[in-house]
Amino acid sequence: MQEKNLTVVTEFILLGFQGSQYLRTFLFCLLLMVYYGTICGNLLIITLVSSIKNLHTPMYFFISQLSMSDILLKTDIVPNMLHILLTNRGTITFSGCIIQFYVFCVSGTFECFLLTVMSYDRYVAICNPLHYTSIMTSTYCMRMVVICWLLGFFTAFIDILMILMLKYCGPNIIDHFFCDLVPLIEMACSDTYFIKLQINLLSIPTVITPPIIIIMSYVKIISVILRISSSTGRQKAFSTCSSHLIVVSIFYWTLFTVYIVPTRGQTLTISKILSLLYTVFTPLINPIIYSLRNKDINKAVQGTFTKYTRCGNCP
Repeated sequence: MQEKNLTVVTEFILLGFQGSQYLRTFLFCLLLMVYYGTICGNLLIITLVSSIKNLHTPMYFFISQLSMSDILLKTDIVPNMLHILLTNRGTITFSGCIIQFYVFCVSGTFECFLLTVMSYDRYVAICNPLHYTSIMTSTYCMRMVVICWLLGFFTAFIDILMILMLKYCGPNIIDHFFCDLVPLIEMACSDTYFIKLQINLLSIPTVITPPIIIIMSYVKIISVILRISSSTGRQKAFSTCSSHLIVVSIFYWTLFTVYIVPTRGQTLTISKILSLLYTVFTPLINPIIYSLRNKDINKAVQGTFTKYTRCGNCP
C-alpha cells in the first residue's frame, strides 16, 4: 500500500539564487555578460585554430577542443539559470533534468581526460623534443581526442543509469540552479547507499586518476627543465606549459572543492557559489589565460584584426 501511494515526480522546481529583485537583476546582467564573453572568447579560439596554419599544432588543437567543451557546458547550464533569475524559480521536466545532468557529466569528464592528454603533450614536447613530431601526429591527436569524448559519453551514461535506478516521489524542489549529482541523490526516496558507492568507485578513474597522471608528468617536466643550463632556456620551456598548469589548477581546485572535499557544514549558498565558479566562470577564464599568456594566439588575433580592418577600408 505504501508503494502504491508514492507519487512519481515528473518535474523539478529549481530555486536558483533566492534574494531581492535587485540582487537577481544584478546576477542576471553579470552572468549574461559572462556567458556572452565565454561564447565569443571560445569561438574566437576555435576559429583561429581552425583557420590559421601556424596554429595547426597538437597543443592548439587540444585548446580548441577544450573551448568546445566549455561552450557545451555553459550552453547546458546558463540559459536556464538566466530564466530562473528572471522568474525567481524555474521548472524542468524529469527528462530535461536528466539530459542537463548528462551533458554536464559529458563535458566535465571529457575535460578531465583532455587536460591529462594535454599534460602528456607537454611531457613529450619538453622531455622528448626530438621525437615530438613523430609521436604527436595529427592522426594520433585526433584519436586521443575521440577517445576522450567517448569516455565522457560512456562515463556520463553510467552515471545516468545509476540515477535512473533511484525513485523520486517528492518533494520535487531542488535548491540549486541546475540538476547536479548531489541534490538528485539527496532527493531520492529510495536507498542510495549502493548508488553512492558505485559513483565513488567510478570517480577513481575519471576524477582521481587524471590529476595523479598530470602531477607525475609535471614532476618529470620540471626535473628536465631544472637541468637546462641557461636561464633563458628554462624560462622558455616553462612558459610552454604555464598556461596549462594554471587551467589545471583552477579546474581541479573547483572540482575537488565541490565534489570531493566533504561538504559537511557547508551551507547551500556556499555550495551554489562554488558550483557557479566551476560551471560559469572557469570556462570564461580558460580563453583569457590561453590568449593573454600566449604570443601565438595574440599574434593571430592581431593579424586577423588588421586583415579585416584593411578589408573594411578597401574602396
